[in-house]
Amino acid sequence: MISKSDFVAFLNRRLRRFDIAVIRHSELWRMTAHLGRQPVPTGPAAPARAPLLRVLGPEPGHATFDFAVVMPSLLRPTLGRALASVFAQDFPGTVQTLIGIDMPRGDLAEVEAACRARPANHTVLLFDPGYSTSVRHGGLHPAWDGGVLRTVLSYLAASRRVAYLDDDNWWAPAHLSSLAAALEGHDWAWSLRFHVEPGADGAMREDRWESVGPGRGVFPEGWVDPNTLAIDKLACEAVLRWWGLPKPDSPTGTSGDWNVFRHLSNAYRGRGTGRATAYYTVKDRIPVYDTPPVAIGG
Repeated sequence: MISKSDFVAFLNRRLRRFDIAVIRHSELWRMTAHLGRQPVPTGPAAPARAPLLRVLGPEPGHATFDFAVVMPSLLRPTLGRALASVFAQDFPGTVQTLIGIDMPRGDLAEVEAACRARPANHTVLLFDPGYSTSVRHGGLHPAWDGGVLRTVLSYLAASRRVAYLDDDNWWAPAHLSSLAAALEGHDWAWSLRFHVEPGADGAMREDRWESVGPGRGVFPEGWVDPNTLAIDKLACEAVLRWWGLPKPDSPTGTSGDWNVFRHLSNAYRGRGTGRATAYYTVKDRIPVYDTPPVAIGG
């Protein structure tokens, strides 16, 4: 039996092309009261460290950019690969990459070394507040995957167009250019992705089951991986804070991206590129589903 909320979400998806919604959920007041039980940190709070703000870019720099890339990071060794894929984009405009450091596990010198290959149209902003904003490491906010870094960096981005990339994943060269084309006349856009098993020679398979868009795939409402997502941050400003708010009773505290997707798909105009241009590293082995991918609606 379909629930009332699922029925309303289904109707809203059908009506969004007409900019009509049956119910527009405000969810403005006391959002944290709806979080339910979230995971409790078991280790000691991380000590404070020296804050950092550094810009690597052309002088005197740009006041605005044609695309921004938001990257929350632990300074993992894979960050260099992620940055290289951003620098290799065939997007002809100016690009600002904002790297937010939640809990440094690696050496900042490796990031600076990777940025030496930065093209002339790319600028990199490194931001470390000096502490974690996540309760996981002693901060205030419930999201375990970077606290409110995605939210803060989205606001800091000097571009209406914002894409998201984690430091253990990477993009094909046409990722930003195809998302920019899909964003024309829309509020948000997404690409498809490849699953990649860990290791230099990891197996790769196009994901046709999980991150395939609203109302499609194995999840009832569909889903879009943040690494495949781009938004017009002014049109979609109301969803930015949801990066730091997990789903109610989240077992891991890392489901804020599901809330972002839910609001985007229910209330904003989105379009897919139809191209797999993101590479997502799975933790173990590529998931294989017994049933073929299906389109549920949307």
